[in-house]
Amino acid sequence: MTLALGCIADDYTGASDLANTLTRAGLRTVQTIGVPADDLDLPEVDAVVVSLKSRSIEPGLAVSRSRAADKWLRGRGASHVLFKICSTFDSTDAGNIGPVMDALRADCDEAVVLVTPAFPETGRTVYQGNLFVGAVPLNESPLKDHPLNPMHDSNLVRVLSRQSRTQIGLVDLATLSRGAEAVRSRLAELSGNGIGAAIIDAVFDRDLETIGLVAAEHRLSVGASGIGLGLARALVSTGKVKSASTSGRDATVGGQVACLAGSCSQATLQQIANAERVMPVLHLDTDRILTGANEAQRALDWAGPRLAQGPVLIASSATPADVAALQARHGRDAAGHAIEQTMADIAENLVKSGVRRLIVAGGETSGAVVDRLRIPGFLVGAEIAAGVPVLRAVGATAGEMLLALKSGNFGGPEFFSDAMRLMR
Repeated sequence: MTLALGCIADDYTGASDLANTLTRAGLRTVQTIGVPADDLDLPEVDAVVVSLKSRSIEPGLAVSRSRAADKWLRGRGASHVLFKICSTFDSTDAGNIGPVMDALRADCDEAVVLVTPAFPETGRTVYQGNLFVGAVPLNESPLKDHPLNPMHDSNLVRVLSRQSRTQIGLVDLATLSRGAEAVRSRLAELSGNGIGAAIIDAVFDRDLETIGLVAAEHRLSVGASGIGLGLARALVSTGKVKSASTSGRDATVGGQVACLAGSCSQATLQQIANAERVMPVLHLDTDRILTGANEAQRALDWAGPRLAQGPVLIASSATPADVAALQARHGRDAAGHAIEQTMADIAENLVKSGVRRLIVAGGETSGAVVDRLRIPGFLVGAEIAAGVPVLRAVGATAGEMLLALKSGNFGGPEFFSDAMRLMR
């Protein structure tokens, strides 16, 4: 297998978003969970997205895991690797975007790296180095209240400079609008001045195509699924990849359906509220989880008789204020870990009881669930919502399964119903 494109994603839902984007652009794509084992039987593909759960872990561990993924991808022929991050640049001043970028850049001996989380289709744009969510700067958006990585600075040059050992520059929209050659000249100028990475503006979908053409000429790029779309289009337009169809990946699975929601985003909270009109919903008591009560067993006892009648939803989601209060009582890391593991316990036992279609909302929750289920990889199927595909498990011990892994802010108001209609 010789890959046209290798990708390393710092969480599982982001990996699904990217894999979906590459598939839509015509690349045959597989998403793996962690660095694949040598004996994992993968089909012939153009791109592999290696999913890591490295966004919020200790920076040194994020670096070592990302370097292992990079080594595996380049060993399969990938001349370009995209380090896929969140479109809201979720990180702290310690990392992990900067430390991972620095390590991968050193490993591949790249002079200058293009960096952008822009994806105009999903409302993420960058102008003069500032990230906008819809019409407002990042620091004025709901992401300022993210429970793990609250974002209080929209200027990505400043944000990345606080994390990286290299100097960070800017390729502004005026330069980008003059085309690929202007971007190449600007990068050469920055590199000549000792700058090792550059935030690049992107406001329109067409900007991604220019970025992709230039980025594909380098060995490394950093960004969200938007730059992945640009890279995929560049590979197809230059004839390096023949656009492929996703037909044949939609065989019926059937089986019981369960939804798990751990995200506390406004979008997911609204989706849960809407789901209550069409299916039974259980709200977990997060305080009981933290004080040792067996909320997982209560959820399983509740779900058992209801699954025979149709889908169910189990949620640990709460408002930002409630999350802050819980973290104040129990500690941020302890609260997050306990809730994630409870959701993983529930998922594991639901699958043992016969659930074969599983919809999970929230990046950290999705990571915990997929790790517990020990699913090594996925084939990418139909798109449920922008950035959220149907995933068909590859090599799962439970056998045939369909999953949807949704980042908290993704999906429309009826996301859970939309997902069930496509997961047959």
